[in-house]
Amino acid sequence: MKNIEDKYQAPALEKGLEIMEYLSLKAASLSQAEIAVGIQKKPNEIYRMLVCLEKKGYVMRDEISGKYKLTLKLFHLSHRHSPVDDIRRAAQHPMDELASDINQSCHLGILYSEKLMVIAQSRSPGPVSLSIEEGSLFPLLQTTSGRVLLAFTGQDQQNYILQSNQTYNNQSAKDKKQTLAMLEQVRQTGYLVKDSDSTRSVTDICVPLLSSQGDLLATLTVAALTARDEPSANFEGIVEKTKEAAQKILSRLGVN
Repeated sequence: MKNIEDKYQAPALEKGLEIMEYLSLKAASLSQAEIAVGIQKKPNEIYRMLVCLEKKGYVMRDEISGKYKLTLKLFHLSHRHSPVDDIRRAAQHPMDELASDINQSCHLGILYSEKLMVIAQSRSPGPVSLSIEEGSLFPLLQTTSGRVLLAFTGQDQQNYILQSNQTYNNQSAKDKKQTLAMLEQVRQTGYLVKDSDSTRSVTDICVPLLSSQGDLLATLTVAALTARDEPSANFEGIVEKTKEAAQKILSRLGVN
């Protein structure tokens, strides 16, 4: 008995997707034979796919060389909807659940113009809660969320950001070394728990939102506020619940 994967196979669609994925990895145009070798197919197997993709505007064929390359159609399609809006929509319900579950406020941050931008928040249902204005910008190295964003940013981009970061450039050689060690430690640990740099009696718990490919999408941060007459917050428990919420967001985005 065939399993469900065999039952719903679409060989032609798979070939078309393989062609586009392979072309996306190559800077130069490729011939039909070169594409066939790259995706381990026979040239005659992909001829119709190439004709169809060219007709629909996903690839273009050079009139002289006859070689193929991707057009910008996929780029235009992907930018019809703001990725930030997609993340906000996917995050709001899991964030509301998290805030209600732990009775603490939380917010979502992204890297924007080499700063931390808060793009969504969910306030604690308790009588006292913290609120951060959506769209607010903060220095990367002076916020817990910013440090996590930097830690999980690709090495080349991280180096570029640090080279133009005033806080980092004003540090001594010893302090710069400690900053880099801190970022590496955050990356190894997978999250960061730290007293807030700007608000007393607040501890930030921050986890990254990483796609299955390891790409950084955003950070999810809980701003844990503990009143004097309340017991200390269970930070380990909050870390786990924040990780669970992050996975729910990634699942809703379809990238986990």
